[in-house]
Amino acid sequence: MTKPLLRLEQLSKSFGALKVTDDVDLEILAGETHAVIGPNGAGKSTLIHQISGTLAPDIGRITFDGLDVTDLSMPARAHRGVARSFQITHVLSTFTALENVALAVQARSGSSFHFWQSAAEEEALTVPAMQALQVVDLAGRAHTLGGSLSHGEKRRLELAIALAQAPKLLLLDEPMAGAGVMETRRLIETLKGLKRRYTIVLVEHDMQAVFALADRISVLVEGRIIATGPPQAVRENAAVRAAYLGESA
Repeated sequence: MTKPLLRLEQLSKSFGALKVTDDVDLEILAGETHAVIGPNGAGKSTLIHQISGTLAPDIGRITFDGLDVTDLSMPARAHRGVARSFQITHVLSTFTALENVALAVQARSGSSFHFWQSAAEEEALTVPAMQALQVVDLAGRAHTLGGSLSHGEKRRLELAIALAQAPKLLLLDEPMAGAGVMETRRLIETLKGLKRRYTIVLVEHDMQAVFALADRISVLVEGRIIATGPPQAVRENAAVRAAYLGESA
């Protein structure tokens, strides 16, 4: 049986009187694409923040690849193989696509790259950076400034930046947000190409993407997971239909 790469135990986080994640227990299996869905305000992004290390839980434990990482910082978790994309794009607009990814390679490798040098001048950075761009079908835009890319291209560039960190776990926070129909289809196809090569936690509102990509789905409502299972089982779950889809049981 496949072992969990990530385990969350009794994870809770409150902001004042508002409990945003409430006693969350969840296992992410190595090699799976696991979607986390739920209505706005359910606590999905807060959960991703806690997994990535940008937000500390009040209670609970996070185990990644057999190591308790609950108290580790985001850089320390990244060094151990946790990479994430954000709900809002984080692309350096005055750097080329290649330079954006090369910076991520540099952060991972600790190379002698200096911020005033052109990333295009250091082969140790640009070769793996170009490989990451090829994976997301952006090699042809390598020398285009980040600010000149379309929204969908920026989303794929963010994915390349995450891949350049050689992750064991990809945390994707609404990668389809703001994408048009064609851009969404292209992103889905890109992510399909990553399945099995990476363990992926996908937070997403686009149900087309969720059901096209997920091996399992967890439904988060008011900070609690009310169901976890294969897509069809979750779709047919009466509690999910009542709480998330707004249907009566």
